[in-house]
Amino acid sequence: MAEKQRVVLAYSGGLDTSVILPWLQETYGYEVIAFAAELGQGDELTGIKKKALASGAVDCVVKDLRKEFVEDYLWRLLKAGAVYEGGYLLGTSIARPLIAKHQVEVAHAEEATAVAHGATGKGNDQVRFEITFMALDPSLKIIAPWKDPNFTLTSREAAVEYAKKRKIPIEQTKKKIYSRDRNLWHISHEGADLEDPANEPKDDLFVISRPVSKTPARPEYVKIGFREGVPVSIDGRAIGGVKLIELLNRLGGEHGVGQVDLVENRLVGMKSRGVYETPGGTILVTAHNALESLTLDRETLHYKQQIALKYAELVYYGLWFHPLREALDAFVDATQRNVTGQVRLKLFKGRCTPAGVKSPKSLYRTDLASFQMGAEYDPTDANGFIRLFGLPAKVAGMVDRIGQKGRGV
Repeated sequence: MAEKQRVVLAYSGGLDTSVILPWLQETYGYEVIAFAAELGQGDELTGIKKKALASGAVDCVVKDLRKEFVEDYLWRLLKAGAVYEGGYLLGTSIARPLIAKHQVEVAHAEEATAVAHGATGKGNDQVRFEITFMALDPSLKIIAPWKDPNFTLTSREAAVEYAKKRKIPIEQTKKKIYSRDRNLWHISHEGADLEDPANEPKDDLFVISRPVSKTPARPEYVKIGFREGVPVSIDGRAIGGVKLIELLNRLGGEHGVGQVDLVENRLVGMKSRGVYETPGGTILVTAHNALESLTLDRETLHYKQQIALKYAELVYYGLWFHPLREALDAFVDATQRNVTGQVRLKLFKGRCTPAGVKSPKSLYRTDLASFQMGAEYDPTDANGFIRLFGLPAKVAGMVDRIGQKGRGV
């Protein structure tokens, strides 16, 4: 008999991947290796290896990728200032390429010929997984059951029935109301009543942050230190990236910081509504922006803001392993050389606002900014500057005036 081929499945232990695992075996005769990534999703991975093996996997590989996630992905995202459509801090988008990268590595180590994922054919994640697979190893076969005409387990009821018949361990005690994705950076919520944009998110929706109505009546302050665009300390105490984000998630969550309700444009062409909790990320983005306002010159800051929009699109579209993203990182890194200093922030009733910023690389000069005229600034210089700067507007106005006279206006 021919040796069975192996496939590495991105495995979360949820209902979908729990039934996809045996389905791959039964439908195509694959030996399935489950792969799970620890990215800070709480207790979701508890017992996952035992569950995968009980579902028929020949092996289950679990990797703790939190440090790599923070240092090689989140810090790059933060330095770039990437935010999708003004509100989404890209928590799910930035995690998928990392998972897929290690999935490919596991496939190489296990001599697998294929990789698989449980993303549907309607969302963004299918693109993020598959483009990463193609970029890192085009020879691997990509299996996406939700787009396979032989896959009929597309309803919860069908999936539960399939699992019961095969004695696959699944949570049967309660039905998940929302579709959620969680990691160190955020937790997203989609589906159910959120599918109607007219519905306000319910208070019991939130998982890692309090509803604003139930936050403390007094503000809390936190000071974050940066070195070349990377956060390195909280309240003067050096701290590693993973712990730093975990601490800020707790602080921000307590005050309802980072809750975003957004109708966004998916890559596949439709609009979707999501509610996001990104407490620590929101604090860091606010602090980083404040420090850049002090340390970047006008032209660099304004151009970097344009770059941030493109960077966010690349991440959202799943193009992390793309030459343009790498090229933009080189630009961003150059802009961050002087983004060093401390930012004090006020957390109160869902808001995070700067409450003081200082830097040894500050371009802010009190003597220049003051309303008092000093030796560094001669106000009469502004006369010639304004005449030259306004010359195009003046010429256009003259032409328009002549035209109006010609029309008898």
